[in-house]
Amino acid sequence: MSTTTARASLAATPSPEERSAARTNWLRAAGTEAKLLLIGIPVLLWTVIPIYHLVLFAISPKQDAMSGALFPAHPTLQNFKIVFGQNHYFLSNFWQQFWNSAVIAFATGVLTLLIATAAAFAISRLKVKGGRTVMNMALFTYFIPAAFLAVPMYKTMGAYGLLNSKWALILAMVTIASPYAIWVLKQASDKLPVELDEAAIMDGASPPQLFRFVYLPLMVPSLVAIGVYALLLAWNEYLFAFLLLSRDTDVTLPVALGSFLAADDSPWELLMTTGLIYALPPAAIYYVFKRYMVGGLTAGAVKS
Repeated sequence: MSTTTARASLAATPSPEERSAARTNWLRAAGTEAKLLLIGIPVLLWTVIPIYHLVLFAISPKQDAMSGALFPAHPTLQNFKIVFGQNHYFLSNFWQQFWNSAVIAFATGVLTLLIATAAAFAISRLKVKGGRTVMNMALFTYFIPAAFLAVPMYKTMGAYGLLNSKWALILAMVTIASPYAIWVLKQASDKLPVELDEAAIMDGASPPQLFRFVYLPLMVPSLVAIGVYALLLAWNEYLFAFLLLSRDTDVTLPVALGSFLAADDSPWELLMTTGLIYALPPAAIYYVFKRYMVGGLTAGAVKS
């Protein structure tokens, strides 16, 4: 019995070669982790420090905002009270401008979804003639920087009498967001089994019924991702909003924030507070739909 136990113990003891290989693997894994930390820590600091300063200014009194302290000696929520109460010259239309941003962003998301979903369905599932050519031509528009399209867009909206109207910015944002949205949805649509369409058609489904009862339910993750993408694109837009809207009651909040810099003594604490408030809705939307964003925007990226 003791001889058998001794043999089993000897067999379980790793050999010098096995110990050396295990040590090598451990060192290799530790080296990989160290490299990732060397890259990840600077990236984390690069991302977090601006957000930290944003929060720092937002909770600092005016006299302490530029003190350079790591944390204000007397933190306060007075800046938020001023912003919410519109108790400053630059904030006299804060809630109206916030509402303008929300309406334009929401409308852009909805219209982009309607156009891109219909186009992707027609190109991918109905195989309309020339569909792929149209999609490729639309993607080629991204070779032109958006800034170069600003003046032609301004003249176009002026010709149709849409300047200083929310529709001017909505249509401009839909124009910019749609090509990418169509491409993503088309790639995701190509991954759906063709047999589902064939079975639905055999059961007598018409193209509208195929679109409603088969296509849309299966495309929900990608639709949510594209809707959020278009919404955030319009929410953060500055250049086109600056050109197409001019009245204080019509502009979006990003344009209004730019007016803070026009003064010689800019209220930085109020600027940062307003920026922090404006950043919260898209952050919340992203985290609510994060799993859809990751899955939807990568759908169709790899062919099976």
